[in-house]
Amino acid sequence: MISNPTLCALQFTYEGHSFEENFDTLASLVSQTPEHGIVLAPELCLSGYSYDRMNEAATFSRSVIPKLAKLSHLKTLGLTLIERREGCFFNTFHLFCDGRLIHTQAKNKLFALGDEMRYFHAGNLEDIRIVHIEGIKIAVLICFELRFPLLWERIKGADVILIPAYWGKQRKDHFEALTLALAIAAQSYVVCANSSDDSMAASSGIITPFGEAYRDDRKSVITHILDRHEIQTMRRYINIGLA
Repeated sequence: MISNPTLCALQFTYEGHSFEENFDTLASLVSQTPEHGIVLAPELCLSGYSYDRMNEAATFSRSVIPKLAKLSHLKTLGLTLIERREGCFFNTFHLFCDGRLIHTQAKNKLFALGDEMRYFHAGNLEDIRIVHIEGIKIAVLICFELRFPLLWERIKGADVILIPAYWGKQRKDHFEALTLALAIAAQSYVVCANSSDDSMAASSGIITPFGEAYRDDRKSVITHILDRHEIQTMRRYINIGLA
């Protein structure tokens, strides 16, 4: 068990690039992260919202799963992929750890303003839960799910909350405020990875349980070391039932 792994948030542009180019960019950035790090990539960073190429995107996603598993050697890597199951498309988060796929969950709260409900099927609410990885309790909310306090309750007690996002620039302040509030309310680390395409908010980074935000829109890789002691201290000092 790694006591204090490095948390890593990625942000890069991927709209207008081929699926293969985006995978190469992702692989290059993951290679720059330290061993035993927890690495998060933006929402649908390989395909974007390819509504006109959904079958192609799902096929590509399925084909690169072994490569993504390989990228996670001595690391934990999370990202969402377009997936097809039983004739329906899902925006599914995949979490890899040291070469293995260990958890998936499809996006439950779909964003109506982005026409997601026309193209994607909603995932199961029950799949939004805490996953234990090498002694660390990890949970995931996918983009729009960040806005739902009911979902915050489902992941109460997580040490690290991952937020892969494709969040628009017009609501940049909302993204920063909500990720900060979640870290403070949950007394957890929040790792948020967002697209940095021209219309997107960027604002990727890591927020501590105390509410210190480490963000830099100019960087493709943002890192901060997880301090288990800070989680324990916050939960004892301001006791909301998580200690």
